[in-house]
Amino acid sequence: MGVRSLLLCGVSIAFPLLVTADACKDENVQNETVAEDQPFAFNCTLFPTTNGVVNVTWHKTSSKIALSKDIQLRIHQEHTWILFLPLAQEDSGIYHCVIKNTDGCYRIPLNLTVFKKHWCDPSRRSPANLSDDYIQILPTGKSGSLTCHMHFPKSCVLDSVKWYKGCEEIKAGKQFAPSRMRLLVYHTSAEDGGSYACTARLTHAGRTYLVRNSIIVSTTGVGSGRRIPNITYPRNNSIEVRLGSILTVDCNITDVKENTNRRCWRVNNTLVNDNYSSSKRIREGVESNVSYTDHIFYTVNITFLEVKMEDYGHPFTCHAGMSSAYIILRLPAPDFEAYLIGGLVTLVVLVVLVLCIYHNFKIDIVLWYRRAFLSTRAIEDGKLYDAYVLYPKCPQESQGHDVDTLVLKLLPEVLEKQCGYKLFIFGRDEFPGQAVANVIDESVKLCRRLIVTVVPAYPSFGLLNMSAEQIAIYNALIQDGMKVILIELGKVEDYGTLPESIQYIRQKHGAIQWRGDFTEQSQCAKSKFWKKVRYCMPPRRYSPSSSVQLQEHTPCDGTILAWGLITH
Repeated sequence: MGVRSLLLCGVSIAFPLLVTADACKDENVQNETVAEDQPFAFNCTLFPTTNGVVNVTWHKTSSKIALSKDIQLRIHQEHTWILFLPLAQEDSGIYHCVIKNTDGCYRIPLNLTVFKKHWCDPSRRSPANLSDDYIQILPTGKSGSLTCHMHFPKSCVLDSVKWYKGCEEIKAGKQFAPSRMRLLVYHTSAEDGGSYACTARLTHAGRTYLVRNSIIVSTTGVGSGRRIPNITYPRNNSIEVRLGSILTVDCNITDVKENTNRRCWRVNNTLVNDNYSSSKRIREGVESNVSYTDHIFYTVNITFLEVKMEDYGHPFTCHAGMSSAYIILRLPAPDFEAYLIGGLVTLVVLVVLVLCIYHNFKIDIVLWYRRAFLSTRAIEDGKLYDAYVLYPKCPQESQGHDVDTLVLKLLPEVLEKQCGYKLFIFGRDEFPGQAVANVIDESVKLCRRLIVTVVPAYPSFGLLNMSAEQIAIYNALIQDGMKVILIELGKVEDYGTLPESIQYIRQKHGAIQWRGDFTEQSQCAKSKFWKKVRYCMPPRRYSPSSSVQLQEHTPCDGTILAWGLITH
């Protein structure tokens, strides 16, 4: 019972794998004939299937066991490549590359034939119909080039490239110019046909090998039509790039295997590497290629280490034989949306900053503006006084003393002597024998402001208990629309005990609290309290007929200043 269960389990596991393997779509067989005793690599590619993330597995058909990825082994898989380091005759056979991705499964057979080749030994010939020679054509009467086709993964380093004609090494001269994987041939003639070879040293995982390519060259000329390389990108287009940025542009070329066209980038009809040989700011990259059944896909890039203004507007051209295509760099269009958002944000921040500054320094700004820009000449508004001072009569001697000190001493000292204002204070400025009601009524009409002083301990006593004082409030608030300055001689706990007119004044104009101690320091016009009073007062005006004399006064900062004294 246990054995039967194990068999059923094995079949259930193996069956889906067999079905999956059989479900793979077979692609065209890739035939490769290579001489033994040299490295060989084949890349499993199926465009566009292998252009993204795929799962690639190599195995030999006879064993169906996936090849190892141990790079120390002679035969192993490396990414999408199968590597033979080096080839042996017993490696001949069919290998399968299985590609799996989200779209399905693909199987590409590789028919590999390994044969014994006798280099530079005419007495010993290679087996009939077996050759690994590349067929290349040179145009007679013109200059051309031969290409050494060596395709290996990036882990393999190729260097020490040498070129041979027959069995003799080619040196640089008037006829030939070896350039790594290319051999330039100048002024080709019929005698330049024949057998060529290129060799290179390959280094992989610390081991070195010799790679050799045989090339049979014909000088019958290059045909037309399908032999012309096709440049798929660029397409004579322009690209946007920011000044100072790094840019790499690929030139993608499709060409037949027999062609020997040279692929390169030029600017101003000069090779890019030659044009920028001193600064090396713009360089042509190393060419890479992918081999397919009937063509080769080449990529050669150009890199700008730093884009400068001189690069804009000039065509950088990719050449491949008779084909060419260019790109032109241009500056990106201005991002008006970013500028607009940045401008609006800056404007909002600026407005908020200005409002904050004005809110915190409004009084100082207004006082400075008056001092700097407003004239001191009298204005013709029919007013003789800047303010009418209305204050209560307190029963207690201490409270009455504070009120009298503020009204009769400090207000004249600061507002009149230091600031040049004219005040009308009842009890000081009226003429003897005048009716009280008439004095108040006429004086209020001659004033620009009304200063009302409130004592918290006696909010209603002595204020507005006379018809004359009621007339002053009435004239200020109703008839003349005069601005009222409310001074609290301390903090008022309950404004409900005050007359409604005073409540209205505080609600409309606010109040200024006196926090001084009646010392000399409290007589400084630059203190916070007096700045608020001066802010509520009209701009200072000297009467043209008034005589002004200067007297020394010691302000709060201890310096000696000259203040105007207005004489009546």
